[in-house]
Amino acid sequence: MDADMSSSMPQKRYYRQRAHSNPMAHHTFEYPVSPEEMDWATLYPRFFPGPAEGKYSHVEFADIGCGYGGLLVELSPLFPDKLMLGMEIRVKVSDYVRDRITALRQSTPGSYQNIACIRSNAMKYLPNFFFKGQGLVYTITDVEEVHLWMVKHFSEHPLFARVPHEELADDIITSRLGSCTEEGKKVQRNGGQNFLAVFRRIEDPISD
Repeated sequence: MDADMSSSMPQKRYYRQRAHSNPMAHHTFEYPVSPEEMDWATLYPRFFPGPAEGKYSHVEFADIGCGYGGLLVELSPLFPDKLMLGMEIRVKVSDYVRDRITALRQSTPGSYQNIACIRSNAMKYLPNFFFKGQGLVYTITDVEEVHLWMVKHFSEHPLFARVPHEELADDIITSRLGSCTEEGKKVQRNGGQNFLAVFRRIEDPISD
């Protein structure tokens, strides 16, 4: 039986809340002063039997607005040695993802140890968790106007370059972005279209 179908899995109906939360409103969050100060051991205990230092000191995948954690769960076995973090501002939804990960770890020992979720506001606190210049940025939305807005601003930014579609042909992440999340599945059910764009961070010769 698929671990995600276990009877011990949390039920979404007990974690429902509004689809959106105002990121500009006042919220109380816990966050490190800087990425160097973040204690990842509490989120990834298998990777940090001692002090959270060394090869796993950086989270390499971040799912901003991770919803119910579908992408994290999908990517976890594909990149078992990469630490992945979901960031979700809604209280009940982030609670669900944490409970879901706990249930998956219990039902399949040794698996899903590389994913975690925190409740946070990425608009304000992303630099507190991640170092400058980490990786690629994947954007996806079913609202074309939002897609064009993101493409415009990333394209105009001097430290980002759009990744051509032909380079993404073998990217196993892009093939799953629109199919494993709650929003992606909803778009598919409704016959909608997802708009995808990927951007690469360019090295800054001045500050990097």
